[in-house]
Amino acid sequence: MVKPTDLVVWLSDVDKEDVPYVGGKSANLGEMIQAKFPVPPGFTTTSYAYQKFLLENNLDIKIKHLLNTINYDDPNSINEASKHLKKLVRTAVVPNAIVEKVFAFYRHLGANALVAIRSSATSEDSKDASFAGQQETYLNIRGESSVIEHIKMGWASLFEPRAIYYRHSNKLDRGKVGIALVVQKMVESDASGIMFTIDPVTNDKTKIVVEAIFGLGEYIVQGRETPDHYEVDKKTLTVFQKRISQQKVALVKSNVENKEVKISFLRQRQQKIKDHQIVVLAKLARDIEKHYYFPQDIEWAMENNRIFIVQTRPITTTGEKKEELELDKLVKKVELLRGDPASPGIGIGPVKILKSPKEISKVQLGDILVAPYTNPDYVPAMKKAAAIITERGGRTSHAAIVSREFGIPAVVGTEGATTKLRDSMVVSVDGREGVIYKGSVLTHPIHKSKNTQALHVKTATKLYVNLAEPEIADKTASLNVDGVGLLRAEFMIAQIGTHPRKLIKDGKSAVFTNRLAEGLESICRAFYPRPVIYRATDFKTNEYSHLKGGKEFEPVEPNPMLGYRGAFRYISDPRVFNLELDAIKKVREKMGLNNLHMMVPFVRTVDELVKVKKLISERGIRRSATFRLYMMVEIPSNVILLDEFIKVGIDGVSIGSNDLTMLLLGLDRDNESVAIEFDERNEAVLWALEKIIKTCNRHGISSSICGQAPSVYPDLVEKLVEWGISGISVSPDAVDATRNNIYKVEVEMLKGLRKK
Repeated sequence: MVKPTDLVVWLSDVDKEDVPYVGGKSANLGEMIQAKFPVPPGFTTTSYAYQKFLLENNLDIKIKHLLNTINYDDPNSINEASKHLKKLVRTAVVPNAIVEKVFAFYRHLGANALVAIRSSATSEDSKDASFAGQQETYLNIRGESSVIEHIKMGWASLFEPRAIYYRHSNKLDRGKVGIALVVQKMVESDASGIMFTIDPVTNDKTKIVVEAIFGLGEYIVQGRETPDHYEVDKKTLTVFQKRISQQKVALVKSNVENKEVKISFLRQRQQKIKDHQIVVLAKLARDIEKHYYFPQDIEWAMENNRIFIVQTRPITTTGEKKEELELDKLVKKVELLRGDPASPGIGIGPVKILKSPKEISKVQLGDILVAPYTNPDYVPAMKKAAAIITERGGRTSHAAIVSREFGIPAVVGTEGATTKLRDSMVVSVDGREGVIYKGSVLTHPIHKSKNTQALHVKTATKLYVNLAEPEIADKTASLNVDGVGLLRAEFMIAQIGTHPRKLIKDGKSAVFTNRLAEGLESICRAFYPRPVIYRATDFKTNEYSHLKGGKEFEPVEPNPMLGYRGAFRYISDPRVFNLELDAIKKVREKMGLNNLHMMVPFVRTVDELVKVKKLISERGIRRSATFRLYMMVEIPSNVILLDEFIKVGIDGVSIGSNDLTMLLLGLDRDNESVAIEFDERNEAVLWALEKIIKTCNRHGISSSICGQAPSVYPDLVEKLVEWGISGISVSPDAVDATRNNIYKVEVEMLKGLRKK
């Protein structure tokens, strides 16, 4: 464990509990070393060392002043402030206490060892934002004085224009972002790459995606070269798909510098690594995912046939499966180009070709951004684009990762894009298939991407959106939705970072309540007066234990999905639930946002519902015309005894189709051995859905569904509407297509073409 006053620590002494001190990258590397994964040895400076550096040079006040002068709508303002901020850091003196520690640790790695120095900002590599490429990486650094100088440069890279803009756009506290720096023995890569433990485009959990290039890994991350693409069956570790790319140049070590070298013509189209090495990598990826209990984005390097893992982080773009458009419903298409699918969806708009990030001001909302490749300097333009096309790069390049994080369709590795396309020509970008079409391929404007205007239609069946992140509330509120059908608490609590029981123990309950209330306020204000239905926490023990201090308060369970969660947790220990209720009261009463309502998850028995309602009432919150109480229906007992649950007194139900399907069919959809059987359209599940909807209609209360199924299966939406469901809640990317589908069914029902 790292102590708050440590300046430098070995990676082997670090684990995931130390993120506040050493950042996400260092913590993950230390965690992997302890788990015996092949990670190069090294050490990390701490965020405390950075703060000590600022304080001893009186930089903190100067930095805050300069940050407060920035006009974030003006790139020149950001660039000017960046120059001054980096100069402040680079010209300051590193305190002797830090220098001595760094020298001692560096000497232990070996006399004049070659090292890589990379940032580990205390907010990066989380499940919610990748921070891809925001700070600098320095390779092939040798010598004590050079290490210290590059540590200063690493600290200064916190103030690169792209990093300043990224923190601002993600609403991170500008004055409180800390940075640690990993100093790690250099891997002189013959080949390197990235792998994902799910398909990053389709979220298919049954496969592992491995991408590889010759030389150092910088060119794959930057998208400078299009990598080989290999797909591996996660269960059998069989390589079932390979696509070999042509690589013309590689970045290699030359003395103590990095040098771009040409690859011989005969070698350009060779497979970058051997089949058995792909399998070794895939097995490592599978083991790392199993260790973290979460899909991982992993960087690897190979030197003299020896494989090393140099970074892992959670994949930031998992979640609801994207809705797939039926191609036979598209108008006649003229295919212009093909590339590698990188981020699903259809984007339509005029082309804007950028040769460098200096031209990002050319891109307007709804344009198709076309570039040789992207780096973090392109991010302000990427956020405006309806879709992104790059000539180089793979599914693990900067363009691909950021596009998925923003939910923007993207195709990468599209050879000839900047020469075959022309400025202002209208194209359609199919990010799932990797195809660029001439003109608009859609028959109806309702299907356009999120940065394109959509036609709003009204339906009798309410359409809601599933939401977890306050940061995207304003953007999501602009969609054609009737409110938030499922507001998940878990994301906001994960952002707080500390287990609520630890906060209670430390006398910091108000931190939890206030932070949660701030997140709820952002969302309720964005959607006001449309309803926002907040689902109280449904963390499982293995998820709660990952929060700081969580292991002290969470039991280890063999099957957390069926364990200490939901209503039973509130009843057994109401302290955390009471803090949630206090946050709800604060938002409704003190902030005046009476569009906030509440939903209780995982209620196993009728008696549990009675007891939870009593807890809510004791906290001064009661059902009324402006406060509605809902119950999740996600357990077979909820379906069987629904009449009895309703008699206790609720205003509606929301069907959690994910858990309900698993429990009805007796399978775990996250277990690749049986996941193929998971289908919400199974006859038993359909029977349950129809029974729930018709029971609610008979009692005169609302019924909705908020699981993944409606976002994925248009045919299921049709059945739900026919049965008379009150509302459907889907992921943001499925809003327009689902509204259109509902409208079509309702029109056919009015015309007598469907049963009512």
